[in-house]
Amino acid sequence: MSKKVLITGGAGYIGAHTVDALVRSGYTPIIVDDFRNSNPSVIQGLSKLIGFEPVFFKIDICDKKALKEVFTKHEINAVIHFAAFKAVGESVLEPLKYYQNNLIGLLNILECMEVFGVNEFVFSSSCTVYGEPDSIKEVNEKTPKQLPSSPYGYTKWMAEQIIADYAKAHSSFKVICLRYFNPIGAHPGGLIGELPIGKPNNLLPFITQTAIGKHSKLLVFGNDYPTIDGTCIRDYIHVMDLADAHIKAVEAFGNNSIGSCEYINVGTGKGTSVLQMIQAFEEVSGTKLPWEFAPRRPGDVIEIYANVDLAKSMLNWEVQFSYKDAIKDAWNWELSNQKKNR
Repeated sequence: MSKKVLITGGAGYIGAHTVDALVRSGYTPIIVDDFRNSNPSVIQGLSKLIGFEPVFFKIDICDKKALKEVFTKHEINAVIHFAAFKAVGESVLEPLKYYQNNLIGLLNILECMEVFGVNEFVFSSSCTVYGEPDSIKEVNEKTPKQLPSSPYGYTKWMAEQIIADYAKAHSSFKVICLRYFNPIGAHPGGLIGELPIGKPNNLLPFITQTAIGKHSKLLVFGNDYPTIDGTCIRDYIHVMDLADAHIKAVEAFGNNSIGSCEYINVGTGKGTSVLQMIQAFEEVSGTKLPWEFAPRRPGDVIEIYANVDLAKSMLNWEVQFSYKDAIKDAWNWELSNQKKNR
């Protein structure tokens, strides 16, 4: 009998790709999502991709009673927790929304895991816990956590502390906090990809939507940062690589070298600027992109990218795709959506 893995936010961008990866690796995913930050069409795309309709519950994880019913109906072996609001800029404007959803949801998940004796947990964390790096922009897991620059970052920072305290109090509990850098791209099969609700907050979907004509132009926030070309630098990782990291994390729970609470960076180990992303898109797609500079955006970190040595040694994981591969897959996904909506 295959291991059952609960995926909160499983209809979301990273969640859906991880569901596909879990099925390909022989696991049984149990999806929980309420479509506040996703689209029901993702379940249809997933069903075509994996060859069957996955087990799915439309619930809000902040509804503890509904969440407990999922644990009652299925013997869950592990949890991968994605469900959270994730837009830096929006979190600055609506901080209470982020604190309430992201932290109460986590507390409910941990309480249900305690009640039902589930002890394997993969948490969707973020490089935002490092704040604004000082002189060294390549951060490893021993880089001191700093006060984040946005409420979104604070929710991840606080969540890691909550999880660490829980792990100390429960000797059988094992958790891997995967600190994501910047996921981009789509499934090469074109059946699932990023579907932002409203105007995208992330760079690549804004690029592809602008190129397809949904927006008149792309705004590049800031051109006077102390970087190679004046724009912010991020570590852009293909979502397929990120999904695979979650499989490696679930597999690692049976490894005696994994401690009770681990923190692992998931990125490419290389930084790419906003302008480099634009240039790469134009090169990959053959499409000229309309864009212009705009004032800096509150909460944006100047430059950060991952040291991924620990992911390689502890999870036996490393990236298989480049950021240009991700751009190609994201563009194909955008084009396929355009055809569907005609």
